[in-house]
Amino acid sequence: MFLEIITPEKTVYTGEIKLIRVPGSDGSFEVLSDHAPIISTLQKGDIKIVTKDDKENHFEINGGVIEVKENKIIVLGEFI
Repeated sequence: MFLEIITPEKTVYTGEIKLIRVPGSDGSFEVLSDHAPIISTLQKGDIKIVTKDDKENHFEINGGVIEVKENKIIVLGEFI
């Protein structure tokens, strides 16, 4: 899957990943390869990313939006 994490100021992350876990407005959820299309709002919390080489990255956000479609993920977020 290809991920972009974008803020109003800059692009925070771009690259291929295995998994992303986000703090959805109705609770945390994960996205894996071939996930159904979804658009969701995000609340304050931790974004966890697992890269193709099994490294974990974490980003704290104040809120935002995630869109998943055809193994492309875009997170528009406001960061702390």
